[in-house]
Amino acid sequence: MGDEAAYRAPAGTARAEVRDRGSRFLAIAGKVSSQDEVEAALAALRREFPDATHHCYAWRLGWPAAERAADAGEPGGTAGMPILQVLRGAGLSDALLVVVRWFGGTKLGKGGLARAYAAAAREALAGLPTAARVAREEIEVSVPLERVGAVKRLLRPPAIELLAEEYGERARLRLGVERPQLAALRERLAELGLAPAERDGSK
Repeated sequence: MGDEAAYRAPAGTARAEVRDRGSRFLAIAGKVSSQDEVEAALAALRREFPDATHHCYAWRLGWPAAERAADAGEPGGTAGMPILQVLRGAGLSDALLVVVRWFGGTKLGKGGLARAYAAAAREALAGLPTAARVAREEIEVSVPLERVGAVKRLLRPPAIELLAEEYGERARLRLGVERPQLAALRERLAELGLAPAERDGSK
């Protein structure tokens, strides 16, 4: 497995809090697998802390990572980007890191805000369990019915998994494949006269 195919992801959740001149910063880190899960987690935290002044966050998904940061009403660049830089520095993906702030009455200035958000983010990651992950791709194969068995014999979970199957005149099999296994699987499918198509949303 090459480094280009391996990364780390949260294996649980963690919370940590820092305070600065009366403001309280609560950081929450955890695993997400899709933008839908990001939105659901953010909505849950907004319900949990409805009295907070800001819910700032960053997330990274897949590998190479797609990522986003949000200042959520703080001055531009003072919250989301410092949180994202902490995630990047830790080499994490499939991760959401939210820092909830309660304003304490004293303005911290842009530099102070950035330092406080980054400090809270680092504290949360210090207590976050992580696990090694292998980047994955999804491929879809259109298979004559008589060759479905031959394709299924190529499955080697978790490296090569069957994610979905549909049957009509031909079978459509959707496979999840760890990236280091992809070239070998393509060769085996080619030997069967099959040419898989890659799908969007590879992991």
